[in-house]
Amino acid sequence: MPIALFSTAPPLRQAWHQAWRHPAFRRLLAGALGGLLLLAALIPRFFAWVQQRPGVRPPDAVLLHLPAYDVSGLTFAVIYAAIVLGLAVLLPRPRQLLRALWGYLLLHGLRLVTLALVPWEAPPHLIVLHDPVVDRLFYASATSITKDLFFSGHTATVLLLALAAPPGRVRKVLLLGTALVASLVLVQHAHYSWDVLGALLAAPLAWRLAGYVTNPARSEAAQP
Repeated sequence: MPIALFSTAPPLRQAWHQAWRHPAFRRLLAGALGGLLLLAALIPRFFAWVQQRPGVRPPDAVLLHLPAYDVSGLTFAVIYAAIVLGLAVLLPRPRQLLRALWGYLLLHGLRLVTLALVPWEAPPHLIVLHDPVVDRLFYASATSITKDLFFSGHTATVLLLALAAPPGRVRKVLLLGTALVASLVLVQHAHYSWDVLGALLAAPLAWRLAGYVTNPARSEAAQP
């Protein structure tokens, strides 16, 4: 099965050698990585502010009839498996990886905007999601962050990976992972159903915008 998934990938070294020859690729890669580092530096204080801000609870018929269970372990097992699978299929495809990095940057930039504009209180009966990586690196708060709600970054990230993957089995697996993560965050009452719906709209938008930013013809034309 793994051979069938990745047999059509171009040779890694050759693909990166060809991509690296283009100044526009190098410039865009540096821009994406720099933007992600800046985003990581801004997130702790921003989320601490979001957590302290008063908000409202939107009506949600889905959560009203859905018992809450702690499924953090399964949720992050799916998320990190999706990340590993996505990177495995994107690394031999540097231009697709570049677009995915820009998509991720734009996705979370968009999420900062929606979080600032949509102040929601944590859902009733919420069980806190515990991410073994992000909780330690990015959340600068003495208490758990429970109000970073609209939209669901976990759902959107896995969907973005699915969009970045070439058509075929990997994309289907990642789409299944998207559906699982969307369901699991609702089971845990970590998000409203509106947050999941927002994620399903935000990821394709970020992917489309990233395509514009990383378009080879536009990037080469912008060189001095």
